[in-house]
Amino acid sequence: MIYAGRFLGRNAIITGGASGLGLEAARRITAEGGKVSLWDLSPEALASAKRESGAVHTVALDVSDAKAVEAAVADSAKALGKIDILINSAGITGATQPVIGYPIDSWLKVMDVNVNGLFYCCRFVAPLMVEKGYGRIVNISSVAGKEGNPNASSYSAAKAAVLGFTKSLGKELATKGVIVNAVTPATFESPILKNVPQSHIDYMRSKIPMDRFGTAGEIAAAVCWLASEECSFTTASTLDTSGGRTTY
Repeated sequence: MIYAGRFLGRNAIITGGASGLGLEAARRITAEGGKVSLWDLSPEALASAKRESGAVHTVALDVSDAKAVEAAVADSAKALGKIDILINSAGITGATQPVIGYPIDSWLKVMDVNVNGLFYCCRFVAPLMVEKGYGRIVNISSVAGKEGNPNASSYSAAKAAVLGFTKSLGKELATKGVIVNAVTPATFESPILKNVPQSHIDYMRSKIPMDRFGTAGEIAAAVCWLASEECSFTTASTLDTSGGRTTY
């Protein structure tokens, strides 16, 4: 369901915005009156996503590069005029292997993108929001961050770190007009599944009581509520979108 005008006058940065949940959130925000700057690795994917979503600005970058993030924030703020919303959707899965024998380079890369990259984005966007006295930050975590998935230790650990970070930042900014929350989806249809073995996909589906994966649209609906003015007394929290897998 589209809520006409819900994001009128609001501007958003969405990382990982060229596909999946990031792209779906961008579509909704622009359809509901907002302006969006899409961030992603691939310039080609961003060009297509910009046409699909109606975004007004794009930045091709690796969020694990702190200097690139700092420059991108300045570029997006200039292009949009201000930044009201930050949706941290960029992330990678890493290797699907047991901890014994887990490739160290994969562990480090997952942490660098999923944790450090998210921190950099918040680190450079939050001051602009505090200055204006308004902001909504939505961090995409995962059910893996609550429960831990076997053979996905780096991803599970990274997504657990996102939850702790969200609670900390949300409390720091609670009186500044800036609200910070996380979403914990179970597996949903996304390009990220192309990098995951079918056996692991089958395992993750078997854990969902609804016996199906979610859709990007279903997760984006939750994200967009957290990114809206309607979310005014919920901060430093986790919104479960797991088809019944997690209930805490």
